[in-house]
Amino acid sequence: MTDLARTPLYDLHDELGAKMVPFAGYEMPVQYPMGVMGEHKHCRAQAGLFDVSHMGQVILRGADAGLALERLVPVNIVGLAEGRQRYGLFTNDAGGIEDDLMIANKGDHLFLVVNAARKAEDLSLLRAGLPGIEIEELTDRALLALQGPGAELALAGLVPDAVPMRFMDVIEAPLMGATAWISRSGYTGEDGFEISVPAHLAEGVARALLAHEAVAPIGLGARDSLRLEAGLCLYGNDIDATTTPVEAGLGWAIQKVRRTGGDRAGGFPGADTILQQLDNGTLRQRVGLLPEGRAPMRGGVALFEAEIGGEAIGHVTSGGFGPTVEAPVAMGYVPTAQATPGTQLYGEVRGKRLPVRVAALPFVEQNFKR
Repeated sequence: MTDLARTPLYDLHDELGAKMVPFAGYEMPVQYPMGVMGEHKHCRAQAGLFDVSHMGQVILRGADAGLALERLVPVNIVGLAEGRQRYGLFTNDAGGIEDDLMIANKGDHLFLVVNAARKAEDLSLLRAGLPGIEIEELTDRALLALQGPGAELALAGLVPDAVPMRFMDVIEAPLMGATAWISRSGYTGEDGFEISVPAHLAEGVARALLAHEAVAPIGLGARDSLRLEAGLCLYGNDIDATTTPVEAGLGWAIQKVRRTGGDRAGGFPGADTILQQLDNGTLRQRVGLLPEGRAPMRGGVALFEAEIGGEAIGHVTSGGFGPTVEAPVAMGYVPTAQATPGTQLYGEVRGKRLPVRVAALPFVEQNFKR
């Protein structure tokens, strides 16, 4: 792993006994001595601290930055209130998803968080698509995610102003001698916060949070099982350049003003395809899947209507064991005709077709503080 980058928390991960693996060009902790199952359950019951410093942090400055960004995303940025954040999608001319991201209005600029594996591509997309807008990639800040029902209490001792925040609020607050950028958001389905701090303070902030009795370090393994149970998409698995927002069940992220008949309808890549699908539906849909038995069905498993014969009608995009539901869970794409919860299908695992039922998402109730 000598060619991989390291986050500012690498030494702390090593000290805490993390097992490090390559991920999106970085050495990242996949688990700690507690193990993936224990970390998952701890986050659901108390609070978990995740290092997400590998994600891209980008600032857009310019009087019309919001309107300009709407040329690249099918999202209402102009109407995003100061101190609020919104989930967004970069789309391509075919209506596919180039990346998903978070967009915050911080008054005199927009703050974006993009996926680690897509940082370079997203920056190129922004620079080519937003002439006249100042685009700054931040390479001197770390990003921590504090997630779980105990997250508010754990952070309150360091940042009292975090307590009244609601889901998708964004603030700046003093933290250990610097200014932290804090959003009440995350990708576990639990209440929590994402905290951007200067890189040189990251370890001190992490240690201060871990000193709280409710907080434990959590690795990529549990991060994946938590977001899967919450029915949240992972870019490169559940969404990619070949899947549209509507197929992926992300139509809720496209506000009325950007839809057919809205004041700023269309104007983003793939608008014709995406708006048509919003109005008329799609041929396939992302669904939840509950395999019978105890064997998980992982990404790439082909899905069939019948136990014997016939062609594959869909495939699994993410799958594993759900520690909270105590059973295997998965997501995938199937034809709309087979997307009704309860529909019986079969997944082919090592040459054998095993029963799996379509299920409603999420598998675990989301506990965001609204």
